[in-house]
Amino acid sequence: MSDRKDVSGVQKFLDQLGLTPLGVLCLVVLAALPFIPPFTKEYLRRWLIMAILLGSQSMAFDFTAGYIGIVNFGFCAFMGLGAYTSAVLAAKAGVSPWFGLFISIPPAALLGFLTGVLTLRLRGIFAAVMAWFVGLALMGITIKWVKVTEGPLGLNTPALLKTTSNLPYFYIILVMMLVVYIVLKKVVRSPFGLAFRAIGQNMEAARTSGINPTRYRIFNFTLSCAIAGWLGGFYAHYLGVLMPDVMSTAKTIEVLVVAYIGGRGSIWGGLFAAIPFFIAMELVRSSLSNLPGLNLILYGLFLIVIMIYYPGGVANIYQTLVSRVKNPFIRRLVNRNV
Repeated sequence: MSDRKDVSGVQKFLDQLGLTPLGVLCLVVLAALPFIPPFTKEYLRRWLIMAILLGSQSMAFDFTAGYIGIVNFGFCAFMGLGAYTSAVLAAKAGVSPWFGLFISIPPAALLGFLTGVLTLRLRGIFAAVMAWFVGLALMGITIKWVKVTEGPLGLNTPALLKTTSNLPYFYIILVMMLVVYIVLKKVVRSPFGLAFRAIGQNMEAARTSGINPTRYRIFNFTLSCAIAGWLGGFYAHYLGVLMPDVMSTAKTIEVLVVAYIGGRGSIWGGLFAAIPFFIAMELVRSSLSNLPGLNLILYGLFLIVIMIYYPGGVANIYQTLVSRVKNPFIRRLVNRNV
């Protein structure tokens, strides 16, 4: 009896975190991956770190695109703002990178809030285009404000850790990824999440139900940008050199592709898709380096295939497989009861 209570208590705890036993198993495997050949090699550990960072970005991106239907084409510019805030404070003012990691959140959140106030009253493609313009403006400022950002020359940033090993950074980004997932999952399961879904499905129906679409959309957009800024702080102090292209639209497209492959409105789908996707793209880049821009062509092909054949992405495929496994079991139970 006590064993059953213990199991139910563990299940309840996991459910509060938005995790399933399968999800925990995947996390355990991921945590052990750097010790499993060939991932013991430093360059592959580096790929894993960047893949998890990409997956974390895709979760924050999907939080907006998948729930309120706004595609933030300036997403990586908000990440870049957080990265440059932390990097400049560390490099120019001697602020600890660990402190800068959290200082990177308020500027990205504030700009996200202001952008939301100005654009999220608009409908359709207008809000996405305005977010893109904000991103382009931020990138332009970063390139031209050489005195502060060092422009195209690149800003040298202090590292989080005094080590050349990628292993500690792997576990730092793994913890950050888990925090991002839990925070977003808790918001999605709250009354805010219900409002987001209502707005994403039919804004007019949501408004007649007493929901203020603008207020909820601004909150959603602000939280997504705040997470982007936090991840940007890690990016800056992991790579050690910060270039303006971190804010480029191409970077946002990469996040968008992963989020759509994972499945819109799933949160976890983009994270699940990010690791194989990123490693595959890195293999393409390294083996076909004489074909620059091939990755962008592949992004487009992936999006076309997903939109035509698997519009629900990986998450929908998983749910379909689960339902097919569960249905025979349920039918057997029904037949027994009958």
